[in-house]
Amino acid sequence: MVIATTREKTGERGEMFSGRRSRVPAFADIVVSIPPDGSRQIGEVQWPQQVPGNPATDFVTLQANEVSRDQAIAIFSGLIKKAPTRQAVVFVHGFNNRFDDAVFRFAQIVHDSGTDAAPVLFTWPSKGSVLAYGYDRESAGYSRNGLENLLRWLSNNPDVSSIAVLAHSMGNWVTLEALRQMAIRDGRVAPKIKTVLLAAPDVDVDNAREQIDSMGSSRPNFILFVSRDDRALAISRKLWGHDRLGGIDPTQEPYKSDLARERIHVVDLAGIQSPDKLAHGTYAENPKVVELIGRSIASGQTLGDARVGFGERLSLAISGAAATVGHAAGLAISAPLSIVDPETARNYGHHVEALGNTAEQIAPP
Repeated sequence: MVIATTREKTGERGEMFSGRRSRVPAFADIVVSIPPDGSRQIGEVQWPQQVPGNPATDFVTLQANEVSRDQAIAIFSGLIKKAPTRQAVVFVHGFNNRFDDAVFRFAQIVHDSGTDAAPVLFTWPSKGSVLAYGYDRESAGYSRNGLENLLRWLSNNPDVSSIAVLAHSMGNWVTLEALRQMAIRDGRVAPKIKTVLLAAPDVDVDNAREQIDSMGSSRPNFILFVSRDDRALAISRKLWGHDRLGGIDPTQEPYKSDLARERIHVVDLAGIQSPDKLAHGTYAENPKVVELIGRSIASGQTLGDARVGFGERLSLAISGAAATVGHAAGLAISAPLSIVDPETARNYGHHVEALGNTAEQIAPP
């Protein structure tokens, strides 16, 4: 995958990019090896426990090189020419994600969804700590120009036929802001940006409405993944005092009418089992949902009028899916040691415990 980031380089051995903000964008070329089919559950990231990781059982970083912008362009050009449909997919991670979290999660999504689009990761300066919500929120806003520039660069590449964007949690804020800015600057969102998947968006519903309205009528197809079971968004709602887009009930007004008017297709994940105890990472961890994302990326379309009520049927189809490895809000207990230092790996356990204790004190919406 090609990496574009607004994170600062660390200069530390075993770690590429930190949670600090950089004044200039940086780029990387990363190759991730995923264990063979049959050795893992779909949706599971198998973190290496020691150096080097075992490719037969672990996600392993085979290559991790910082590159210049021109080198990144050349690497992407090679990837897009190998993609059968010349499609690119851009992933924008959410709150509380270190650089390595984003890399391994995106690798898992690309593999498990079955997409053959050229993968591009946009990673912004999250500190990877449950105690840094405010910092992460400001970092997302700080990074909107960087994402806008990346999307414009991809759109201007003549070898690219279309672009899909998948954003998760707080990453939806920077995604919607970048698209809004592009529409204001250029008079429209770039036509090659066909599909935007908004997974569990931690965005105020009123802000989201204004951001999407600002894109005008020639905007991408939006597919919104929501869940009233999402406890992480329940915490965010109590923090901000207003509904988050990813936690709404799409069958209730005014949301039902608003979504229909804006032609936003909704997949309701309420009641669907997930390894994530906070139900915030269901989009990437439930096999059927990951498969749906792959189909949505491939088609470049919304799910269509013929699939009205698809969210309810999806719930019936996969509500009995077995969970794999329980964890909180997609946070890894151990980190890929090839790109993160051991001290940070030890700290993960404390963050998980802190997040779990906070979640238990706050009831779902």
